[in-house]
Amino acid sequence: MTNAFEKILEYRLMPRFMMFTMTVVYIRVIEFAITAPELSTQHAAVVSVVTGAMTGAFATWLSSERT
Repeated sequence: MTNAFEKILEYRLMPRFMMFTMTVVYIRVIEFAITAPELSTQHAAVVSVVTGAMTGAFATWLSSERT
């Protein structure tokens, strides 16, 4: 059982899975914004917040992959 956890930590599966999940959510938010017949300010705010979260998560992920 310990070897499985060591492999998960070694291959950094959780951060990679989380980045994959965030990327899918980001794509879905962009699809929503593109297909919306009328983009309100609330919709634009959601897209802006998700874009900011994705930018921060991507920067953190890249800096952690370097080590």
